[in-house]
Amino acid sequence: MNARCSWAVAALALVVAAATIRASALHVPNPQIAPLLAERKPDMEHGKYVAVLGDCAACHTVAGGQPFAGGNPFSTPAGTVYSTNITPDRDSGIGNYSFEDFVRVMRLGVTPDGTRLYPAMPYTAYAKVSDEDLQDLFAYLQSGVVPAHEPHQPSPIAWPLGIRWPLALWNLAFQDDSRFVADGSKDEQWNRGAYLVQGLGHCGTCHTPRGVAFEEVDVAGKSDLYLSGTQFDGTSPINLRGNPGDGLGRWSASDIAELLRSGRNPHSAVTGPMADVVRDSTQYMTDLDAAAIATYLKSLSPAPEDHRATFAANDATIHTIMAGDEQSAGGHIYMDSCAACHRLSGSGERLAFPTLAGNSSVLNSDPTSLIAVILDGARLPSTAAAPSGLAMPPFGWRYDDADIAEVATFVRANWGNAAPPVTGAEVAKVRKQRSD
Repeated sequence: MNARCSWAVAALALVVAAATIRASALHVPNPQIAPLLAERKPDMEHGKYVAVLGDCAACHTVAGGQPFAGGNPFSTPAGTVYSTNITPDRDSGIGNYSFEDFVRVMRLGVTPDGTRLYPAMPYTAYAKVSDEDLQDLFAYLQSGVVPAHEPHQPSPIAWPLGIRWPLALWNLAFQDDSRFVADGSKDEQWNRGAYLVQGLGHCGTCHTPRGVAFEEVDVAGKSDLYLSGTQFDGTSPINLRGNPGDGLGRWSASDIAELLRSGRNPHSAVTGPMADVVRDSTQYMTDLDAAAIATYLKSLSPAPEDHRATFAANDATIHTIMAGDEQSAGGHIYMDSCAACHRLSGSGERLAFPTLAGNSSVLNSDPTSLIAVILDGARLPSTAAAPSGLAMPPFGWRYDDADIAEVATFVRANWGNAAPPVTGAEVAKVRKQRSD
């Protein structure tokens, strides 16, 4: 066989292989529903609560828009994607879905026509959700939600990333679509918490590091990287594991439950996307479910300590300030613009102005969220447990990138905080992201 024939054969083989892979990718997979479920009557009221636990409103309801009509934009490495309409509208929503169609989307990220969803939709977590909870959720979305005619907004993602069928290969490589299995060595409360965190709460979607293909490095809590913090959608969600510095090691289970129910506790307060989670989801959890999540999170071992910040409370900072010896630019900015609320001691005011000393968000190895709060300000969610939606004003208009870096560095290095300094370049990057 001459060289030309060899190349022709090789090219033909590649074409056949590509066609085979594409044909396999276009196959609509079976969502694997237990046969006995057909005999069960769905509980629509429980389905409404499942929608709360899954925080469906946060992604599928635009501010001021009709509930669950979609249209929220989400930034991904491939480009911007928009949430879909999940009301029972037959033309633009899921009114024509069968239960099997719904489960396939929830667990595998595949629509009835075979279109693959980007994993911005957390089907990687919803795969853990039980048949019964999905059946109840589907009943609620079909019968308890007002239909809205809101056609899906196409994602402006350029070729070739806009091609969807290769996502089947992503699923093949990274998707674990198995159901949650209770750990027999743990009690019922722990298992309930694990089920909610790994499944409906999809906490790993924001709090677990991503790999080179944007995959969560652990979706089932099998390693100490699970929930160890990452950068996601222009924020830096904190480490939820047992580290005493940037994690929850110094929090009690009741501290965690309090944050879920009110958005604040003696150690910290929610900002950014987590404020939306508290407002739309966790404040409505039952006390038992909030306690179960807290029990599970408190059981997690510390994340690897490499490059992680530490905290050891001391009063050297307040003594330096009171003696008039604080000379840093960041310290001067802090005293001028921050101390009135957060106090010279960095202790804040319980459940009103967050403490900065030992605050997990302040100590985060990635300062993105801290920088964003200083630039843009923040507002605590108004909840039943804490109705006052207190706010921090923005300072991006007042201070340049170098100034913001100085004050961020100051709060990360005082009152016992020991986190790396922030640079002006990091601030400039966040400022640009927030303005785009």
